[in-house]
Amino acid sequence: LRNSSTVTEFILVGFEHSSPSTRALLVALFLALYSLAMAMNGLIIFITWTDPRLNSPMYFFLGHLSLLDVCFITTTIPQMLIHLVVKNHTVSFVSCMTQMYLVFCVGVAECILLAFMAYDRYVAICHPLSYAQIMRQQVCVRLVGTAWFFGLINGIFLEYMSFRNPFCRDNHIENFFCEAPIVIALSCGDPQFSLRMIFADAIVVLLSPMVLIVTSYARILASILSRASSSGRGKTFSTCTSHLTVVIFFYTSAMFSYMNPRSTHGPDKDKPFSLLYTIITPMCNPIIYSFRNKEVKGAMARALGRSSLTRQSLS
Repeated sequence: LRNSSTVTEFILVGFEHSSPSTRALLVALFLALYSLAMAMNGLIIFITWTDPRLNSPMYFFLGHLSLLDVCFITTTIPQMLIHLVVKNHTVSFVSCMTQMYLVFCVGVAECILLAFMAYDRYVAICHPLSYAQIMRQQVCVRLVGTAWFFGLINGIFLEYMSFRNPFCRDNHIENFFCEAPIVIALSCGDPQFSLRMIFADAIVVLLSPMVLIVTSYARILASILSRASSSGRGKTFSTCTSHLTVVIFFYTSAMFSYMNPRSTHGPDKDKPFSLLYTIITPMCNPIIYSFRNKEVKGAMARALGRSSLTRQSLS
């Protein structure tokens, strides 16, 4: 056993047991997914902040969701790509703490922002005449600020609970990034208190926004079913399916990672869900919204068209 003062680094096991050919394939795959996620989210951020036709609360929130997704994937995937290429998989104690805090901060902020986006859809569909008054620009800014604030504050609490005990056990982390439940299990003494606090926090952070989301969509569904026109129902519900799909992806993976007993976990189970909410969901979010929303597709086409014209004029 190590003395706590000698633990200055962790080893991210990740995919180091894979064959060289498998690692090369994973590098190509994850690099392509990361590039696609960055490009798509970057385009969403650009069009929602520059296209005047997308000057509405819905797209204001969508732009900030893409910003959170960019932050999310950048905290984990570049490091994983480096570790797939080089043999040295060590990270310093401080680097592990920093990465974990950023994952907590962005993840909590995204949970809350998804709930606010559901509320925005509720107001737009159930109170259309009062929508402009309720969802004013100042209100939207405050809601986004609230999501970031709770992410920053909650990240401090979760960081403290993860590193409150000294570390004297094996420093091998069976994942490709510093995920809290796995790191806590490596600490000295009884990690159960920290794990219970992480579980309790996950209940509040995940289920509280989920209550707002479920309530909003229950009222939206009631409003849609009360309408006489079936075409009107389809058009109204189509504006919500993108958000619902994103919520299901993100919440399913996050709940498995932080609300399941650790006895049910293992490297083969943790890694797929970690990949789901760290890269697959951030990559899918802009694709889902662009495929399901004509205004977003139109704004993307205009932005890409302007870029093409600019290149032609320069050449």
